[in-house]
Amino acid sequence: MLGHGGNVYEASRELGIPVDHITDFSASINPLGTPMSVVKALQLRLGQLRHYPDISSAQLAEEISKSVGVGRDMIICGNGSTELIYLVARALLPKRVLITAPSFSEYENAVNISCGLTRRRKLRVSHFSLHEKNDFRLDVDAFIEAMKGCDMAFICNPNNPTGCAVRRADVLRIAREAEINGCCLVVDEAFIDFIPKESVIKKVPEHPSLIVIRSMTKFYALSGLRLGYAAVNPQLLEIINRHKEPWTVNSLAQAAGVAALQDREYGNMTFKLLAKEKAFLENGFRRLGMRCIPSQANFYLIKTDAPYNISLKLRKNGILVRDCSNFIGLDSSYMRVAVRTRSENSKLLKELASL
Repeated sequence: MLGHGGNVYEASRELGIPVDHITDFSASINPLGTPMSVVKALQLRLGQLRHYPDISSAQLAEEISKSVGVGRDMIICGNGSTELIYLVARALLPKRVLITAPSFSEYENAVNISCGLTRRRKLRVSHFSLHEKNDFRLDVDAFIEAMKGCDMAFICNPNNPTGCAVRRADVLRIAREAEINGCCLVVDEAFIDFIPKESVIKKVPEHPSLIVIRSMTKFYALSGLRLGYAAVNPQLLEIINRHKEPWTVNSLAQAAGVAALQDREYGNMTFKLLAKEKAFLENGFRRLGMRCIPSQANFYLIKTDAPYNISLKLRKNGILVRDCSNFIGLDSSYMRVAVRTRSENSKLLKELASL
């Protein structure tokens, strides 16, 4: 089943089994699950659901500002990072866009829809190919050259679905060149919490055309609530805010975000667990003779030589992985696998061995 990962409800209906009986490796969510600090914050907020949410998400934006080290006037909150991707495209209406491939499909969907809405814009989308022979790493110099003439470019860091990260210094070099060429650089840091040293969000005040978008659903396991934010230069943010719908961040999501950002212990526990489980999975894939792309995120892009689609075989057994055949530059021999708990990871490796 193609599309995005994490559609456990559709799989439940298709397979005729309860959601709780599905093992989901298709969505790259923190295996620790939602922090207990967030659960408690949600319980306290339930009595206030009769009120509209804070339209400006003021408390959450203030907490984000302190957490990432940029001014409150540069923060915008959204209903997941995907809403902000679409909002940026709709507000800035790019004419020529550069997108790496393979990468998150919603960048191209967002700019295509924004162009279609105006009906007066001619849009040209160029794909900058990433290649397996060098582990899908970004050739920074070639990307800068390809960016010339564009008015918007997207970089996903770490990249989805490859897990490869671009060094912070290289992203900033791209940002400087983008500025010189009049190009808005959108850096999607949805998975940057798993490798925080490579984030460029603190540098947004120094780069007027740099937009950094982040998700809180991956690291803090808040997918069902939908929560994201972006750091944007105030002048650019003023334009973007004119196109934003009101009340897109509900009260529970706002409370969850504040509690999550204040929970330092959860982050420490996450890094310890991931270090162990990533090593366990890498060794398992190696023993099975499967090509595992080096990843700095909480998931892996796997290539198999099987003459059939492994993701469909696993699905029939209640195990979901991300079939990557609808990513530009990939096919059904590739699948993306999230890092889960030891029992879940063992189950996956056992099923793969049997196939």
